[in-house]
Amino acid sequence: MLFDDTYLSITEPCEGTFKDKGSKFMAFAYPIKSETEIRPLVARLKAEHTKANHHCFALRLTPDRSVFRVNDDGEPSGTAGRPILNTLLSKNLTNILVVVVRYFGGTLLGVPGLINAYRSATEEALKSAKIIEKTINDVYGIYFDYSHMNDVMRIVKNENLTTIHQQFDTACELQIEVRKSQVEKIIALFDCLQGIKVSWLHTI
Repeated sequence: MLFDDTYLSITEPCEGTFKDKGSKFMAFAYPIKSETEIRPLVARLKAEHTKANHHCFALRLTPDRSVFRVNDDGEPSGTAGRPILNTLLSKNLTNILVVVVRYFGGTLLGVPGLINAYRSATEEALKSAKIIEKTINDVYGIYFDYSHMNDVMRIVKNENLTTIHQQFDTACELQIEVRKSQVEKIIALFDCLQGIKVSWLHTI
């Protein structure tokens, strides 16, 4: 197989704490699927920790891990969001947001100290995380006449395909998940049937 069709993410929120010279760094990790989830989660933490000095974060998104963002929230550039992101990179996690809330303890930590603190807090949170391996799946639409129902459903059943959406009328539509590495095989099976239209919709 030429590509990796799995990725690692976390199953549920988790948190961890790191302290240094009176400063307290509280890391909160969340499984996410889109950037629209970031703002409400950060806003909630800001509401819960109104006396905190910084709410820094990093995230990675998409199965191919190509989307990422960092935010230093007032800390010196590169000392907060980037170390959080580097921890996610080292653990090869995606579809994850980590927010680190800092309470300043009165003593400056310096650039190396900050980098270490944000990284360590992130690592503490991820120690308690439930990490899961997920497969990269393509979603396909299968379009057919009702008369072909049995043939289509036989393939779905035999290949253990997950159905996301189905609509059975005179004209039928089925949306299925196909693991990336199985796509060629599955599409070939449908192509053998007469009067069936298959189209790729998106990847999840």
